[in-house]
Amino acid sequence: MTDSLWVKTTELPSYPPLREEIRADVAVIGGGMAGILTATFLAKAGLHPVVLEAEQVGSGQTKNTTAKITSQHGLLYAHLIEQFGEDLAQQYAHANQQAVSQYRTLIAEQDIDCAFTLSPAYLYSTLAEEPLVQEAQAARRLGIDASFTRHTELPFSVRAALRFDGQGHFHPLHFLKALLSSLEIYEHTPVLSIDQNQLVTPHGIVNAEAVVFACHYPFINSPGYYFIRMHQERSYVLALENAGNMEGMYLGIDESGLSFRPYGTYLLLGGGSHRSGENTAGGRYERLRRLAQQYWPKSREVAAWSAQDCMTLDGIPYIGPFSSSTPNWYVATGFQKWGMTSSMVAAQLLTDQILGRKNPDAAVFSPQRFKPSASAKMLIEETAHATTGLTKTFFDPPRTELETLPIGHGGIVEYNGQKAGIYKDEKGEIFVVSVKCPHLGCQLEWNPDEKSWDCPCHGSRFDYKGNLLDNPAQTDLPHK
Repeated sequence: MTDSLWVKTTELPSYPPLREEIRADVAVIGGGMAGILTATFLAKAGLHPVVLEAEQVGSGQTKNTTAKITSQHGLLYAHLIEQFGEDLAQQYAHANQQAVSQYRTLIAEQDIDCAFTLSPAYLYSTLAEEPLVQEAQAARRLGIDASFTRHTELPFSVRAALRFDGQGHFHPLHFLKALLSSLEIYEHTPVLSIDQNQLVTPHGIVNAEAVVFACHYPFINSPGYYFIRMHQERSYVLALENAGNMEGMYLGIDESGLSFRPYGTYLLLGGGSHRSGENTAGGRYERLRRLAQQYWPKSREVAAWSAQDCMTLDGIPYIGPFSSSTPNWYVATGFQKWGMTSSMVAAQLLTDQILGRKNPDAAVFSPQRFKPSASAKMLIEETAHATTGLTKTFFDPPRTELETLPIGHGGIVEYNGQKAGIYKDEKGEIFVVSVKCPHLGCQLEWNPDEKSWDCPCHGSRFDYKGNLLDNPAQTDLPHK
């Protein structure tokens, strides 16, 4: 994976690690969009937040987003009305519409130069129109400006499309950078443990009245049990030059549907989504490259990267109190590939909850919700995935021999009489790691597109040397 277009065009300030014991009104764990926005709103409300970031600000999922600011989140609203009723569906729609408006307001008030552009957002299908007709009807019932159409700017014909007006896109790291100067931030400060409201880091301690987990995937397993209620998915993006001009943002609802959005003279082409740990065959980037050449033969690739997203049981983020047994702990996770609007929703909801203010849209996002008709099937599937991953660790034999592993490839082999993960680089050098995920012990799988070891159970990821890339795991892999 190379750096995203956002990373290539941004230099963020750096901050020191925490090296003392301090007090704060709120400790925000995570320096991505959700954490920084939450800290910004808390500070505006007169509280003293501190942000604790394990690596660097914006270095997690925020740097890899496609940065669509939209309340159009796939085929969602018809599902919400059916499963949760119109009142809760209305809360979700209103919260996300407000999030789009709040971005516009904040950017205008602070005169933030982040290439914010109003843009319609489209869902499209090359196969069927009825799902889009139903989604259009549902969206309009909830007060969203949605219209059914068959006309798009796409380089291929579609059966049908659904257009949401008044949406937008921006440069996420330019926006994030503008918010940092007023905040107290500590980088390279992972939270190792929390005892009630005391947070322990490698070289310091924070005593806080409230704690916000805005670190993508909560790293504490109990209470909350978020590892049972979420999985993670990866998707892939190319940034292209000379790929024509588009005004709108597009997302295909078909199984192999693509994502499109413009950024200045560039076009972002995305797709290839899969559950983390389920890409042993690879080829996701290559498919996008073939399509880019098919649709725009004169286009040129300037960046390629991937993103990882937490997916909840029922398709709604978990935003609110962390658990019933941890007063003053809060969480924002499970953003379902819509991290920009969900981050703004989380910042506003959590600020209201910490201040004791009632927010009319809070119920639909409650982490304590469970509706069997919407969640039971997915809960069974998540349990099955975890069981399979654990079983492989103990019972699956190695899949190849070290001598037969090709140059530039990784695989699970027998090494010194034990099962191990091996990667042979282009020079033939061998890198050996454990394939047992340090989170809960599931067997890792090789991802040839990223040259990484990925967990199919809960989405932890490690590079070929064993260095941690994505949580919920908190430690590197043992390696030789």
